[in-house]
Amino acid sequence: MVEISASVLSGIERDKATKVFYNLEVANIDYFHIDVMDGKFVPNITHELMKEYATTIKQISNIPLDVHLMTYYVKDYVEQYIDLEPNIITFHIEAVKSKEEAFEIINFIKQNHSRVGIAISPSTSIEKVYEFLPYIHMVLIMTVEPGYGGQKLIPETIHKIKMMKQYIDNNNIEIDIEADGGINLDTAKLVKEAGANILVSGTAIIKSEDYKKTISGLKT
Repeated sequence: MVEISASVLSGIERDKATKVFYNLEVANIDYFHIDVMDGKFVPNITHELMKEYATTIKQISNIPLDVHLMTYYVKDYVEQYIDLEPNIITFHIEAVKSKEEAFEIINFIKQNHSRVGIAISPSTSIEKVYEFLPYIHMVLIMTVEPGYGGQKLIPETIHKIKMMKQYIDNNNIEIDIEADGGINLDTAKLVKEAGANILVSGTAIIKSEDYKKTISGLKT
């Protein structure tokens, strides 16, 4: 079953955000995707706005939060979101300096009762996360360069999803594959066929005239 994580990164007017969140919920999204950026790991800075949005969502909705940290100092940002009880917190493998640090963050997130995801950027080899897969709940494969919404999907990343799915199946690992970046009604089919079962989509949904129709199209 494919699930949709709706990104609230771009295309939402701040004074209309609460209404948009409500409309996304009734349109049957599965997660709210919270893109947290620190201006260092990626050039853009979104953490204050994303914390505001995540807090609002938590107050008005039961749809789970899917927090994606595009940040250095991962543990500090985890601590900022733990009180919102996110369903899952994902950090980038490129943001940690060692295997030991990665496992420390994985355990810290679990101890605070959230599921754990690890993200990899387009230029990162998927082999870099293999050893962590049995200990986490989701691997997020970036299908665009992290840091900005509204980009076009990088075709070469489809192969990475296929390779990840093959490795997971061959090793009997129970884990979700999330694809993030440039996901629309055309590219959704490609990432689903490759093996992704959670699709992050922002611009394609927010700019559509009918959220429910678009979300249904992304799922099917």
